[in-house]
Amino acid sequence: MEMGKLNAITDVGGVGVGHSTIISGEDVRTGVTAIVPHQGNPHEEKVTAAVDLFNAYGKATGLPQIMFEGVLEVPIMLTETLNTWRVADATLDYMSEGYGVKPGSLNVVVGETNGGHLTNNFGRHVGREAVFKALDAARSPGGVGHVPEGNVGGGTPMSGYGFKGGIGTSSRVFGNFTVGVLVQLNCGRKDDLMIGGVPVGREVELPRPPGRSPGNSIMMIVATDLAMDSRQLWKVAKRAALGLARTGSYGSNGSGDFTIAFTTGGKDFKGLMEVWPGERRSRGDGFLNPVYRATVEATEEAIVNALFMAETMVGRDGHTRYALPTEQLPEIFERYGRPVG
Repeated sequence: MEMGKLNAITDVGGVGVGHSTIISGEDVRTGVTAIVPHQGNPHEEKVTAAVDLFNAYGKATGLPQIMFEGVLEVPIMLTETLNTWRVADATLDYMSEGYGVKPGSLNVVVGETNGGHLTNNFGRHVGREAVFKALDAARSPGGVGHVPEGNVGGGTPMSGYGFKGGIGTSSRVFGNFTVGVLVQLNCGRKDDLMIGGVPVGREVELPRPPGRSPGNSIMMIVATDLAMDSRQLWKVAKRAALGLARTGSYGSNGSGDFTIAFTTGGKDFKGLMEVWPGERRSRGDGFLNPVYRATVEATEEAIVNALFMAETMVGRDGHTRYALPTEQLPEIFERYGRPVG
């Protein structure tokens, strides 16, 4: 399907992304990423949302209320595992000071993955300053444009299929709607990585085998502007796991594979089935078929983009995560009958 103009989650109008990256000394490699659903006040202008827990090995906050109420009332924050509660606390402060929101209760949403291979996660170095910086960036004019990927924000210490992972994003447009996906990639083994159906992980060579990572998770954020209810959006969120599977993941027991999906709801689905190739109008949610495909494709590419944009990093205890050696890929693809270019 066709990519959006920016090939990023910010192709969904109003969605903003901001990062704060913290690199210090030999063992601090961490940060936080903020995703705002629109440029207004999310508590006053809630958006329809849904959650899919493909494998719920993780520490995310705020997801049960989304699952039961079907709305998102705050920005989505992504960080390194043991910083989850510090980020939640600082985000609550930001809702008061940055948005002027002081309700009796607030459902703060934070997702995490474990970057402990490269950073001292018990140091919990992400706090108020970093959270405020990421949120301010997401709400700035730059936040709705190009999204930095790789070793940034919450993705700073993360691994992906034994390589350096991190933040990745992509989008698809079809008919009158857009689907954008942002991932924080920190899962998978080297030998499992597939790109475009090619077993890249088994074929590429690294200076030495990747060390075992304590983390094995991924956060997947899906945004769209197509109007739907929370139940329908939940069905869309479930398809993100299919995009993850295309890259080689099988959802190991210790993997936290979380999807949070939301819609800004500006577009309706009238006429959508008439322009979907090979389909006929059907009852129920048949109109969602192109949305499902867009979600799968954008998730798959966001994961690949995280790998392509990440750079080799040395961190805690001298641990090294090598970037995916993209210079080896043309020959590998040629070998499998998939020439590049």
